[in-house]
Amino acid sequence: MRKLGLPVPPGFTISTKVCDIFYKNKKKLTTKIIKEIKKELKLIEKESNKKFGDLKNPLLVSVRSGARISMPGMMDTILNLGLNDKTVLALASKTLNMRFAKDSYRRFIQMYGNVVMGVEGHKFEE
Repeated sequence: MRKLGLPVPPGFTISTKVCDIFYKNKKKLTTKIIKEIKKELKLIEKESNKKFGDLKNPLLVSVRSGARISMPGMMDTILNLGLNDKTVLALASKTLNMRFAKDSYRRFIQMYGNVVMGVEGHKFEE
């Protein structure tokens, strides 16, 4: 899509082979894979002029699962990875909108809780 001139944010793909390695390695990423991920994040930071974890101009990323065939509704997504108690303040400052920043953080916590920690969605509504 980028080659067609469409506005596509920078990103990279982590293959299913990495997932296999993760599970074979007692749910830990190898040092080599971590270095590759950090290298790719640095490229995104350079292109976006933002930095992951920065307290003034934080880079927020989305993590999306995928499959070789389309499976609508079956794939997980985590948005706003990079938000925390401190970077949310930077987002509020950049957007001049605290409500937006806190709502983005809330959505991140819900998605992370559901996808990574297995917390059922209705628990966030209680």
